Amino acid sequence: MQKNIAVFFGGNSNEREISVITGLLAVNLLRGSEYRVIPVYLRPEGGMVTGEYRSPADFRKGASIKETPVRLGRGCLLREKRARLLSPVDCALNCCHGGFGEDGTLSALLTYYKINSASPEAPMSAIGMDKTLTKLMAKGLGVPTIGGFSVTEKGWEKREEILKEAANFGYPLIVKPAKLGSSIGIKVARDEGELVSALELAFRLDRAALVEEYLKNKRDINCAACRVGGEIALSPLEEVFSDEEILTFSEKYEPQAGRHSQMPADLPEEIAEKICAYTKQIYDALGGRGVVRADFLVAEGAVYFNELNTVPGSLSCYLFGKSLTENKYFLLSLIEEALKDPPREKETVSSGILEKPVFSGKARKR
Repeated sequence: MQKNIAVFFGGNSNEREISVITGLLAVNLLRGSEYRVIPVYLRPEGGMVTGEYRSPADFRKGASIKETPVRLGRGCLLREKRARLLSPVDCALNCCHGGFGEDGTLSALLTYYKINSASPEAPMSAIGMDKTLTKLMAKGLGVPTIGGFSVTEKGWEKREEILKEAANFGYPLIVKPAKLGSSIGIKVARDEGELVSALELAFRLDRAALVEEYLKNKRDINCAACRVGGEIALSPLEEVFSDEEILTFSEKYEPQAGRHSQMPADLPEEIAEKICAYTKQIYDALGGRGVVRADFLVAEGAVYFNELNTVPGSLSCYLFGKSLTENKYFLLSLIEEALKDPPREKETVSSGILEKPVFSGKARKR
């Protein structure tokens, strides 16, 4: 019997439009395979719909496409109206970049409804989405990170203390909203005034920010990891080049800007081995499923772990294959791995306490 694969994309994060592109790439690559593909779009205003989506043009203003509102059910998708069965779901693929998708929200919902997934589970997703948690995780594993500190929106009320801590590190500094991706809201601060402006921008977009030392003459190196045949497989290392101080949104996604990269990256063997070892260590420690991309910075012969992307752009297909055919087989390998090794459901223990007299706050009759 043909198995059903639900591909989730969209959402209401700042990366919704990029998520649409990643989702449609996955949907179109998987169409015509041995699986039946069900595209599920998470509307920015809330709710889920499915339709015969083919290209990003289907999501432009004024586009008209027939859609069916749906919701999750136990191991299936239900029609929103009257909760009738639309289709069983044998495996899900998460293509939602940013909040409420990449942050573990969707992963947790899929787990709750007993839907197997070829993407990272909620704990790994939540840690990867929050740069402050990512840094704590890396430090706990002994993986080197850049010097810096986190600031919450509430903590910014003690501005003088924050500015003093920043001065101790010295300028320039880089400011990143804690839970945003795709370089959105990231600024380089060369002095105190620019730091104040950068943090105020970050707090318009997020509730926390990360302030780090800015590494001059740094090199941006990416390494993706996935599990194939029960073993962790790594992509070749990619070096991404930028004409700016930081890799910008337009350089990542806008065709006219162009993506400048080299793969495999030209690195000393010792540096390359460290990056591969750190990527594998992080993936294994967090119980990785599906594909993730770990981003590193190399400066003055040292390696620093930077970020973890649990829903990487284009699902990192381009790091594992040069053609659309290779990209298709890569996605199929992720799905086959998930189908072959679904999370094992554990026993739920019941204490039986509800069968006994227990005070619950309800007033007694007199």
